Amino acid sequence: MRIGIAGITGRMGRVLAEEVRARATLAGGSSREDATCRDITALAAVSEVVIDFTHASTVRAHAEALAAAGVGWILGTSGLSAADEAAVAEAARAIPVVHAANFAPGVTLLLVLAERMAAALPAARYDAEIVEMHHRQKVDAPSGTAIGLGRAVARGRGVDLAEVMQSGRDGHTGPRPEGAIGFAALRGGQVVGEHTLLFAAADEHIALTHRAFDRSTFAAGAVSAALWSAGRPPGLYDMRDVLGLAENRVES
Repeated sequence: MRIGIAGITGRMGRVLAEEVRARATLAGGSSREDATCRDITALAAVSEVVIDFTHASTVRAHAEALAAAGVGWILGTSGLSAADEAAVAEAARAIPVVHAANFAPGVTLLLVLAERMAAALPAARYDAEIVEMHHRQKVDAPSGTAIGLGRAVARGRGVDLAEVMQSGRDGHTGPRPEGAIGFAALRGGQVVGEHTLLFAAADEHIALTHRAFDRSTFAAGAVSAALWSAGRPPGLYDMRDVLGLAENRVES
């Protein structure tokens, strides 16, 4: 399979290139920093699927180019706006798109557990809080994975995350609203990624934690998603589909 990498000269792009070379054929890459690399349209022309861990500002252009070329898209970019997500959904009408906040298999299982636990633990008794930490260079907060965890909890509870999300508490905030889903973002050093989901009741606390120590876990998951996408019909998929866990979704 010919796999292209958007942002191949970046930190994640270089790790992805190593993983692709070990398991498939590297078709090439695009880069804003290296003029010798292809642009996204040229990369699509030589690829069967493109893995994209670039920046939210590129999402709409990449969606248009890959959909026009009929090339599958493995998207791991975080910090997307509503307009960006709409462009991803539109591209998925023409091509297979695997869009995940985090491609680590362990995080996928964490999301499944978060949804199940949120459905079982009543919001009136169990407060949900999400704490994440990343390296100092990360530009968006909360992280895409943290938002994914929040959405999983919200789905389990049958609510819209936007209506119950609390992020960046500061000053005299008053008591915690019942049913809120709280977020705290820490930044420092070179932490690859740490996420903890806490369900806190008066008489017990339950914590689910995932720590990534190397970006290779994300790369391995993304390449697995690329290989899985071969021959798939157009549609918007995620890592639960890739790992055969889609049936574990809680319907809201």
